[in-house]
Amino acid sequence: MIELGPHEALQHTPGWQLERAEAMAGNALLATTGDPEPQLLADLDPERVGRARQPDLSRVALGLLADRKLNWTGVAYPNEGWARQVLGEPDVERLWEAVAFCTRLDEEDPVEAWRSHMDRLDRRAAALNALGLDRLTYHGPGTDLELGLLERSRFGSALFHTTTGRRYVANMPTEEVFATPDARRAEGVVTSTKPLALGGSIVEDLQVRFEGGRIVDVQADRGAELIREQLTTDENASRLGEVALVDGTSRVGRTGLIFFDTLYDENAACHIAYGSAVGGHEGDEPEDGINVSMVHTDFMIGGPEVDVDGVTRDGRTVPLLRGDVWQLPE
Repeated sequence: MIELGPHEALQHTPGWQLERAEAMAGNALLATTGDPEPQLLADLDPERVGRARQPDLSRVALGLLADRKLNWTGVAYPNEGWARQVLGEPDVERLWEAVAFCTRLDEEDPVEAWRSHMDRLDRRAAALNALGLDRLTYHGPGTDLELGLLERSRFGSALFHTTTGRRYVANMPTEEVFATPDARRAEGVVTSTKPLALGGSIVEDLQVRFEGGRIVDVQADRGAELIREQLTTDENASRLGEVALVDGTSRVGRTGLIFFDTLYDENAACHIAYGSAVGGHEGDEPEDGINVSMVHTDFMIGGPEVDVDGVTRDGRTVPLLRGDVWQLPE
C-alpha cells in the first residue's frame, strides 16, 4: 500500500476495523510487540511512510483508553528479526533472558515483585505531586528545555483502573512516572538520547525545537522526514501530550541494550511524547492545556548527562534527577 497505493489509501480505515475497535469496550486487550523486521519500510518514501496512519481508528482507540473502558497491556515477544536488530545476531534465547529480566520474570515471585515495583512508582508519583510543580527543566548535551505543567497535572504510574474498578498494568515493563504537561508551554531544544523505532525505520540523533508549545524545527541524522510528516497529521500533533521521568534503577536501562522498541526503550530513560495526552478526550483543547491528537509518539531524552529539575509554583527549584539518580526521598 505504501509503495504503490493511491495517496488517499494511506490513512484509510476499513469499516470492519472500526467496528471491531468499538466492540472492545468492556473487554481486555493484550498487544504484543517485538518487530521481526524493524527496518522493513526503510527503503520507501519516508513521507508516505509517515503518512501511513489510521486516524479514524486512533480516534476510537484513544477514546476507549481515555474513558477507561478497556483494560490492556503491551508485552514483548522475542523473535529472530528483533534479536538480530538488538543483539547483532538472531540469538532469541539471549533476548528472552533480557526480556525476562526487564519484566521481573526472574524473580521468585514475579507477581509480588510487580506489586512492590508499582507501589514504589506510586510513591514517587505522590512525592512529585506533593511539590506543587509548575514546570520541569532539562539540561544536558544538546538539551536546554523547559516544559510547563498544568495546575491539575498529576504524576502517576502505569497502574490504571477501569471504570468498573479493575486494576491493570498498562505496559510491561514499565519504569516511569508520567504526567500530562501543559500543551501550551514548551520552550527550547531537546536532543534524543536513544534511537527511535518508528514506521518501519529508525530515527537517529533526533533534535527538536519548541516555541510557544509547538515543535517548530526537526533535525536528525536519519529519519527526520518521518517525524516531520507525523507532525502534519493534525493541528495538535506538534504539541506535547506526555512527560515521563525514569532513573538509573530501571531494569531496561540496566541491560545496556537498545531494544529499538518504544515499549522498552522509553522505560530506559526519561521521555516525552508529542501528540495526544494520556487521557485526553475529544473536545479538550490546547487552550485548556490538554492536547488531543491522532498521534502519540514517545522519544527518549534522559540519561546520566541530563539533569532534570522541578520548579514549584512558588518559584523553588527542586533537583529531581542527577547522574540518573532519583533525588527525592522514597
